[in-house]
Amino acid sequence: MHTVNCSSCSQATLVQRRRIHHRPITSIHAAALTARRQSHQEEQQKPLHCLGHKRRASTVRPSHLKHVVASSNGSHSKEPMRVMISGAPATGKGTQCSRIVEKFGLVHVSAGDLLRAEVAAGTPAGKEAAAYMDSGNLVPNSVVVEMVVNRLEQPDVQEHGWLLDGYPRSGDQAEAIVQKGIKPDLFVLISVPDEDLVDRVAGRRLDPETGDIYHMKHKPPPKDIEHRLIQRSDDTAEKVKTRLHNHHSNVDAVLDYYQDELVEVDGTQSMDDVFSAIDEHLSKLSESRSHALAA
Repeated sequence: MHTVNCSSCSQATLVQRRRIHHRPITSIHAAALTARRQSHQEEQQKPLHCLGHKRRASTVRPSHLKHVVASSNGSHSKEPMRVMISGAPATGKGTQCSRIVEKFGLVHVSAGDLLRAEVAAGTPAGKEAAAYMDSGNLVPNSVVVEMVVNRLEQPDVQEHGWLLDGYPRSGDQAEAIVQKGIKPDLFVLISVPDEDLVDRVAGRRLDPETGDIYHMKHKPPPKDIEHRLIQRSDDTAEKVKTRLHNHHSNVDAVLDYYQDELVEVDGTQSMDDVFSAIDEHLSKLSESRSHALAA
């Protein structure tokens, strides 16, 4: 404990500084030790304030020391991955997104989820989008692009990387985000023949009491609840074919922007095999980042 004058009011006050006890140089990298001492010297030179100004002399934080040690040993984080994934309705894209996030820690970003969240939160972009939706019109690309760009700039996405799900959906949207400087390292396209997709969708049934979804061929429901299952209005074969036609016309324009990053995966395989194929590409990308960092 010793007496100093407050930098704000010149009032004499007692201040206790915590001394930094350095370990032997053999227990820590020399560069880290030098940085640690320099940080301590800087703390000693900072102005001190009395308790009336509710500030006290600071000490070197353990978290700061960890950062110094990691930096001195060259343990920098590799650049996070940026991945886009696309697939027609019923390709199993949602399942694969969950598994990618679980293994690689990417932040899942869905334009549809963002739009609903912004509208619910009443943000300026959300209010603008709601006005179009309430009038029955499509939300302009400029509004959705703004939401996507803002989300991709958030700290968690910058740190962990992103998985952009089902976006862009059209050539115009792809052009808009390219102009914003958004480009993936990998564009994963899950491909399934249309006839298989029609079968997958048209055979789906919903249990209105539990929310569970069954398939009359691939995941049959228990006999005792079969009578109460319903088919959603947009799950008929005719409407599925219309949705698939729109999907193909749009995705073809999108792929023109990402030929160099495109990876096509056979979606007729089991869910495990589809993920294994995606995993192989993502793991190679991750390893290449690690090798580049080491070099």
